[in-house]
Amino acid sequence: MILVDTGLPAGTPEEKPDENSPAYTGKDICTYMEAFAGLGYRPEQVTKILLTHKHADHSGELRSFPNAKVYVNADETSAAELQGLGNIVPVAFSDGPYYNFPESQKIADGIHFIKAKGHTRGNSIVIVEDGGLFYMLHGDITYVDEALYENKLSVVYEDPVAARETLDRVREFVRNHPTVYCGTHTPQGYENLESKRVIDLDHPVPTVLAEADFSEKEASGKYVCLICGHVYDPAENGGVAFEDLPDDWKCPRCRQPKEKFNKA
Repeated sequence: MILVDTGLPAGTPEEKPDENSPAYTGKDICTYMEAFAGLGYRPEQVTKILLTHKHADHSGELRSFPNAKVYVNADETSAAELQGLGNIVPVAFSDGPYYNFPESQKIADGIHFIKAKGHTRGNSIVIVEDGGLFYMLHGDITYVDEALYENKLSVVYEDPVAARETLDRVREFVRNHPTVYCGTHTPQGYENLESKRVIDLDHPVPTVLAEADFSEKEASGKYVCLICGHVYDPAENGGVAFEDLPDDWKCPRCRQPKEKFNKA
């Protein structure tokens, strides 16, 4: 059994959005491991995990799979999120080009790990070939499919130049191969997978907007980074409230500014 990424670590506080929130990842239904168990699987069944990048919303439950080999871009292995794990397999992308992507590693028949730096300097894509289709499983190449259709970089990147090159290659690939585009931060990713919907860049799928829930919730004083999932807890930072941090304060994990945090 092969997984692509794992979810936020258990215990991550739920966001408390308001009209000024830059983004909202949605209401918690259950933890990643609860969902995993609910599908009838056990952690010891997983043999490999292909990690698209280091951020906690993709790597948060790696420790729940101690028997699995965790494949990650060799440029990412020094990340704080991956320290203390003894099952990391650094990937050097030694199998040459995969179509228009210059560097790749074959993981198994029909499963390819693709270097796709930009969002982080060790970002990767997984492409699975099955039934004549190419399933592109990615972390944060785009947060929403609208950005893919409109050819726009939609999230923060550690390397904007590389991110531009990666998005160009992704768009070229999906134009030339029947691709099911599976993003992890948009409902369209799951809809695409379920319906085996092939991306057509010239005919965007209409967006269905949900009503935002800004009902009153009790604030905890904690804040969550929308980019990497880091939680700022005043109790762990000398009692300093998030609002009292200097304007030039940045996330200690991904170096994004204060405005990239949501209340929790």
